[in-house]
Amino acid sequence: MTVQATDHLAVEAVGLTKVYGSGNTEVQALRGVDLSLARGEVIALLGPSGAGKSTLLGIVGLVTPPTAGRITMAGKPVVVDGRFVVDVRAFRRQHMGFVFQKANLIPFLNAVENVQIALEINDESPRVAKRRALDLLNYLGVADRAEHYPAQLSGGQQQRVAVARALANLPDLILADEPTAALDSIRGRQVMELFRKVAHEQRAGVVVVTHDHRALDVFDRTLAMEDGLLTVAAR
Repeated sequence: MTVQATDHLAVEAVGLTKVYGSGNTEVQALRGVDLSLARGEVIALLGPSGAGKSTLLGIVGLVTPPTAGRITMAGKPVVVDGRFVVDVRAFRRQHMGFVFQKANLIPFLNAVENVQIALEINDESPRVAKRRALDLLNYLGVADRAEHYPAQLSGGQQQRVAVARALANLPDLILADEPTAALDSIRGRQVMELFRKVAHEQRAGVVVVTHDHRALDVFDRTLAMEDGLLTVAAR
């Protein structure tokens, strides 16, 4: 799939194939998937369990290499002929943000420290890192919880801190895997709206894997996976 846009692309994937096993045990998880995502665009990725959503997210997130295909991100080839051609750890830190079903905050760090550490890992000074972390918490509406530890935060507040952490290094691409699965409908929609805000205002491309059909109006596009193929989904 391609998106007709003049914006700089956050990611472009062409011909992604992923095969597990061989012979009688061979499973083709992805079947020549193409995906283009512009900076500033937020898309939902739907599909039943086993359709290939997590496989696609893992490959685009440079966690797992594809069997075949290529990926360009931030204008740079990162996967060529099914092989990583960059230092994936460094590239993920510099260009990508991740949000999961569980916020996965570090329990012995407070909210601002959980965001700050993502910057310090990228060699930002503690003073600058803390200032940016506080700015992000304020931007996402949880500045009043900056000194609270994860156990003192609601599920929705934890996810906002997780989004702030994902934004810390100004990523080109944010990947979110079932980020509202543990939230009620109201807080779930708030988090989905947050991804739209982040995409449109921060100029990041955002992909959200979700089973929640109640907030699909939030997204610029809705795609669906089934049997390793990617299609446009009906809303």
